[in-house]
Amino acid sequence: MKVCVDSELCDGCGPCVDICPEAFELDEDGIAVVVFEEVPEELQEACREAADSCPTEAIIIED
Repeated sequence: MKVCVDSELCDGCGPCVDICPEAFELDEDGIAVVVFEEVPEELQEACREAADSCPTEAIIIED
């Protein structure tokens, strides 16, 4: 599974960081970024939850 954040859509509200801080962080501009592109199996469910919780639908998951 791969995950990325569309920086044009992200408003930096941060639920992704709260839900899965191992995979997401906010950059110096307050926009969410993914720590790694290929998600380890043990974090996949948390990444899906983060994507579902994103109010701007900025998190893109590819299986």
